[in-house]
Amino acid sequence: MNERLRAVYDLIMPQAREMAGLHEYDGKVQDLSPDGVRRAVAEVARARRAAGRLDDGHDEAHLRVFEKSLRTQYGDLELHRRDPYPHLSNLELACYDREYAPRKERAKARRRHLARWPEAIDASLASLDRVNAPVAAALLGSVRGLAADLHPEQGQVEAAALAAHARLLARLEDAAEHGDPDPRLGGKALAALMGTQEGLRVDLETLAEDAARERDRLTDLLTESCRALDPGRTVDELIPELLADHPDADGVIPEAARLTEEVIAFTREHGLAPYIDGDCLVGPAPPSRRWSMAMMSWEAPGEADAPSWYHVTPPEPDWPAAEREEWLTVFSRTSLPSITVHEVAPGHFAHGRALRRARGPVRRTLHSLSFSEGWAHYVEEVCLEEGFRAGDPRFAIGVALEALVRVTRLTCAIGLHTGAMNLEEATRLFMRDAHLARASAASEARRGTFDAGYGRYTWGKLEIMRLRARARRKWGDDFSLPRFHKSLLALGSPPLGLLEHIFSRDK
Repeated sequence: MNERLRAVYDLIMPQAREMAGLHEYDGKVQDLSPDGVRRAVAEVARARRAAGRLDDGHDEAHLRVFEKSLRTQYGDLELHRRDPYPHLSNLELACYDREYAPRKERAKARRRHLARWPEAIDASLASLDRVNAPVAAALLGSVRGLAADLHPEQGQVEAAALAAHARLLARLEDAAEHGDPDPRLGGKALAALMGTQEGLRVDLETLAEDAARERDRLTDLLTESCRALDPGRTVDELIPELLADHPDADGVIPEAARLTEEVIAFTREHGLAPYIDGDCLVGPAPPSRRWSMAMMSWEAPGEADAPSWYHVTPPEPDWPAAEREEWLTVFSRTSLPSITVHEVAPGHFAHGRALRRARGPVRRTLHSLSFSEGWAHYVEEVCLEEGFRAGDPRFAIGVALEALVRVTRLTCAIGLHTGAMNLEEATRLFMRDAHLARASAASEARRGTFDAGYGRYTWGKLEIMRLRARARRKWGDDFSLPRFHKSLLALGSPPLGLLEHIFSRDK
């Protein structure tokens, strides 16, 4: 393996293991102690000097973005000291529930990983000295969930892991109660974090203006689509009724399976993704990931070809009736079609199939989240433009509602981390602009404290839309969506700053 790639993988071990399918990292943990991080960042610089440039110009630029981004995150901003999330990802065992290898092999890797929890947590405790109260409070549920299926009577490994986990939980509970109440990264740090991850210079004021214009456009789409469905009722009158129209718990998975067939057939018919092969199965998430209502678990590029899973998780039978109903609204006949487009086709499943064909390890394994989520979000509107369920305004309403949540995330990320907005103001914005109930709105606002880049969905979508407009002008009569999408996905999951490379490499 190229030394530079190895050094980068060593700093993104959980992503390399699960999203890229590099299972030499099974059973291993990162050293996220201050000294461990310094050594790993220094190794990225050393490997770059020693190995030299890659032969392919795009791949060189793509790898450089990742190298610089890691230096910014861990070297300049020292996010491992304020952000528990990388530490939680380092402990995550749910990756071994994926069926990439025989069950016994995965169980052994999981046990090796669990046996290393104490050393990983000791390293984390040495680093996490700047965790603010809102971030700690927002992540306490995730910390507890890591150990939900572990019990000390299962054996010595489990007992030692749980003792270490208790130390981590106690640290974050203390931070939630006594930590700094200010969650801000600061505007300069946020711009540096977002920009280096995507190989772009970020102007937060301009990005906030882009978000405001997009919110206005989406609000108009929502209003017009609701009027088309029922001209006699307002948006606020119509949405609760639409969300209440959903299958019961037993019907969620069959409905998602029917939709999966429908979106794959539509994507094939319209040529919206270059590769729609392989199997996409639909079922509930494994127990360790039942927190997710809907997600795609693709067969990673480094793994043998096997079915991908569209996980759609109904509520548990023993939940209170009100919680069950709130959970089921996500699977409404207004929301679930656009969610399925996003997760399956031409969204994440189709993207995963293209990643398996991308040329070289850089494109296959180093994934920009802003591109990946931006692509899946962008194709929701592509399907609307291309006539998916053209006779049913509910699809357009679902697309608009999902997009309004995403664009509000971008606005709130900028507001929360520049100090222009507090958590209560962010909550009210999600209620007003994205039409969320208070509990869901508050959860979205809290996520912004620890996931400063969660505006990536809208940002990525807008950059792809701008690129598409340039491709239309540049290619003229030779432009088509199939050509544009094939050229784009040939770059893998590129940083947003490298999207223009489709013009130098398109054939």
